Amino acid sequence: MKFSIESVNISEKKGIQKRPVGKIELQEGFGIVGDAHAGKWHRQVSFLSGEAIDYMRKKSNGFKINNGDFGENIVTRGIDWKTVRVGDRIKINDVEMEITQIGKKCHSGCAILDAVGECIMPKQGIFARVLKGGTISDKDIGYYNI
Repeated sequence: MKFSIESVNISEKKGIQKRPVGKIELQEGFGIVGDAHAGKWHRQVSFLSGEAIDYMRKKSNGFKINNGDFGENIVTRGIDWKTVRVGDRIKINDVEMEITQIGKKCHSGCAILDAVGECIMPKQGIFARVLKGGTISDKDIGYYNI
């Protein structure tokens, strides 16, 4: 299944919103260079669909929601992340990743949860580890279950 990349985001600290950077470098077994969640663990990269973010924007009653605000590294278009399973594979350019977790507990003090009453990362956030490194930009195309 083919999908597009809308935004790539990083943050230097955990527990804060990420900011769009246009291009990211991923290292095998480590994650995104310069991102606080990089390391030798199973949640090196996070994904969220742009469609899910659109839903939250409509629900927010004017609360401004930007790409990266949920702590997601990669915002996609054209893939229903609710259909993926742990162990499935993703390929974007030379980068290959394996899905390791679906959803996560929302951290305390989540600004979106407080303002809107709902956060989508607990059910729709997807996490992966990097099997093969490379670069990804916000204009790239990805493939699911390669």
